[in-house]
Amino acid sequence: MDYTVKNNNIIVHEKDFGLDDTLDCGQAFRWKKIKSDYKCTYTGFFLNNRLTVSQVSDDEFIFHDTSEKDFLEKWFNYFDFGTDYSELKRTFSEDETLAKACEFAGGIRLLRQDSWECLISFIISQNNNIPRIKGIIDRLCAKYGGFPSSAELADETPESLAYLRSGFRAKYICDAIDCVNSRKVNLAEIAEMPIEYARKSLKIIKGVGDKVAECVLLFGMYRTEAFPVDVWIRRVLVEYYSNGFPEFQHAGIAQQYLFHYIRNKDK
Repeated sequence: MDYTVKNNNIIVHEKDFGLDDTLDCGQAFRWKKIKSDYKCTYTGFFLNNRLTVSQVSDDEFIFHDTSEKDFLEKWFNYFDFGTDYSELKRTFSEDETLAKACEFAGGIRLLRQDSWECLISFIISQNNNIPRIKGIIDRLCAKYGGFPSSAELADETPESLAYLRSGFRAKYICDAIDCVNSRKVNLAEIAEMPIEYARKSLKIIKGVGDKVAECVLLFGMYRTEAFPVDVWIRRVLVEYYSNGFPEFQHAGIAQQYLFHYIRNKDK
């Protein structure tokens, strides 16, 4: 990845990266596509730090109104620019189905998200669609002026969260708040645990089952061995991997290519 500083912008040249593929694939819910004269432009947040980023061409991007310090300390890691996705895709493409998936959506990257925000976001995501998930999170952020910490949410109850219109998920949000605030669940420690212990520890929280736990591990803790299975991935496994999924070091990233491919290839 190469970059230059131009006025108040960071100009990034990076292959194997696409904003549509990365920011609109269901792994994060605080990014919105906005009109611009570029190929595409998104505005959104990481840890309540706002960013507007545009894709100029296949391998050129503008990080608007961003200092070099902020780019290197926040956004470089968030967009996983330190990982060689060309090599990952080369390895994945030894498998016939994954080769098609990588070609179809070759710009997907794994976002390195905050574990707390990711936990609450994927609790909200249960039996939900992306526009509605974004709406619930928008209402939460609007009340608190940003995504709130567990401490800020300490006094919330399922009844007080009615404004979110999150339905049955409100009681799970409250249990997550209580578990984290009481240290019954320590997200920083879970991020470092052996994967099986990490899974079990997350599932202490009511409403956190296999899929949500895998999503939090993958998207919120960068545990790339985590492998979320929803209806789409289950379909992939049944149709293409009846003898088992190949062993990859970063199977969770491979899953992202497959997820996007199976959902969109026939559109």
